[in-house]
Amino acid sequence: MESTDAFVTFQLGWPQMHHLFALLCLVAVVKLTMLLAERRDAFRKIEAFPGPPAHWFFGHVKEFKQDGTDLDKFVKWGQKYPYAFPVWFGPFVCFTNIHHPDYVKTLLTSTEPKDDLSYKFIESWIGEGLLVSKGQKWFRHRRLLTPGFHYDVLKPYVKLVADSAKTMLDKWESYAKTNESFELFNHVSLMTLDSILKCAFSDSSNCQRESGTNTYIKAVYELSDLINLRFRTFPYHNDLIFYLSPHGFRYRKARKVARSHTEEVIRKRKEALKEEKELDRVQAKRNLDFLDILLLARDDKQQGLSDEDIRAEVDTFMFEGHDTTASGISFILYSLACHPEHQKICREEIIQALDGKDTMDWEDLSKIPYTTMCIKESLRLYPPVPGMSRKITKPITFFDGRTLPTGSHVGTSVYGIHRNATVWENPNVFDPLRFLPENVSTRSPHAFVPFSAGPRNCIGQTFAMNELKVATALTLKRYQLIEDPTQKPKIIPRLVLRSLNGIHIKIQPVDPQE
Repeated sequence: MESTDAFVTFQLGWPQMHHLFALLCLVAVVKLTMLLAERRDAFRKIEAFPGPPAHWFFGHVKEFKQDGTDLDKFVKWGQKYPYAFPVWFGPFVCFTNIHHPDYVKTLLTSTEPKDDLSYKFIESWIGEGLLVSKGQKWFRHRRLLTPGFHYDVLKPYVKLVADSAKTMLDKWESYAKTNESFELFNHVSLMTLDSILKCAFSDSSNCQRESGTNTYIKAVYELSDLINLRFRTFPYHNDLIFYLSPHGFRYRKARKVARSHTEEVIRKRKEALKEEKELDRVQAKRNLDFLDILLLARDDKQQGLSDEDIRAEVDTFMFEGHDTTASGISFILYSLACHPEHQKICREEIIQALDGKDTMDWEDLSKIPYTTMCIKESLRLYPPVPGMSRKITKPITFFDGRTLPTGSHVGTSVYGIHRNATVWENPNVFDPLRFLPENVSTRSPHAFVPFSAGPRNCIGQTFAMNELKVATALTLKRYQLIEDPTQKPKIIPRLVLRSLNGIHIKIQPVDPQE
């Protein structure tokens, strides 16, 4: 009897299962049809732009070995396909990669938003801050945050950055005594995090002297790697698949660490500002910082930023304000270690400018022009942000008549522009004299874009350049940098430029008699 009941139940349930299976098949067919339509649309958009052959399913993903050669591959493709070429990430996602100043000018002088694919993955971490927001929201936030980068606000930061740099350099004394090679990036990351906490958030952390790796920096490394992996792995473009994967679990865990760090910074400041509602009253007591301006900013309607907006901007500035400068400083010190002749000129200039001081003041920043040229040349060869991307909301026509239609994804290869042999003579050679005023005047202003350009350029670029100058100057005043030829960096593009095997140099104390 039981077996008969079970059989009847099975028979009655079978049509329902059959209908469910049919429905799933229909959904799959519809989804596949939509994806194939997307692929045809992508081919139509790039038909005027020939490029390297792509696999029908993997696109160009298999070309990227993650071994330190990928960015140079882009440069080689750029030599074969001038101005721009398509790059496929899987069978349906295509970016037109531009790598010439005349092309990038057309894109960056517009207010086109960041693309909704790669930046969508970042947005789930840092929210809709200035980096990824668009339209009226971006315009309003940009206007509210701009006072935070006025030189009156930036001026006191120089001394704070110098203090953070000196803490790092004190720690390096043990390396100077042993003459052994050591890895730079982690030290510099801690120093730039210490600086951003002091400058932008008036938070005197002890992150440089804590034993072990700072949990926030570790989380940022993890998030950067996982966002890059997600972009390169087509199935991970689906939110559910990524969420259920082991990488999705690691991502959420790292994001929780990063967010708790910024939330604690905001909580402490809100507590301190309970009694104050106006910037003038705060400024009467102490120097204003970025967080003061963020919390007390008001628009024409006397409306401030929401709690969510504040967290997004703090997350954005915490990440952008320490990770990009850490990359920049690390590669600057590496470049000078590889070119002792330029290092020597910089050191002589710095010693003369500081005139016996062991710190650096605002007025000293303009006294080191040769060092500044070396910094810019390193930023050219090793741009901290090696690429950017936009999704265009209207057709865009370039100077040679080729057009990309609405909805196209456009990637700007900053690394490719900076090493484009039609723009820079001997582009792989370190030559700071490229940045003499008379040489700069002969080039397109879009030939050198480490901080982007146009209306969506980096709001914190003056702060960043000041930090690069202070860290470089105080390091060269104290130590001689020596290349380690056995450990050349293997450069990889992440959210910022990194090295797969770290960035290694040796140091020796500077002889005071030199």
